[in-house]
Amino acid sequence: MPPIESRDGEIHLHVKAVPGASRTRCLGQFGDRIRIAVAAPPEKGKANKTLVAFLADALNLRKQDVAVIAGLTSPLKTVSIRDATPDRVRTALGL
Repeated sequence: MPPIESRDGEIHLHVKAVPGASRTRCLGQFGDRIRIAVAAPPEKGKANKTLVAFLADALNLRKQDVAVIAGLTSPLKTVSIRDATPDRVRTALGL
């Protein structure tokens, strides 16, 4: 599975989240996932909220356009992104 897929007019980004980091940033591709350090603990959805905010900001989108759709309690997540292209996601994350 590629880390960035286009499905039904949305982008599905397969992420390996690394919570508890000093700052939120993209660490690059990690196998079939994009590894993202998240500056929030993995409790009560804080890491998911920080991940969504980071991706929305990086892509200049509204937070409503970005959602974790799989892996809510796992470090292996799938994020749905509306109004973006695979190339835009790659560029925004520095891939």
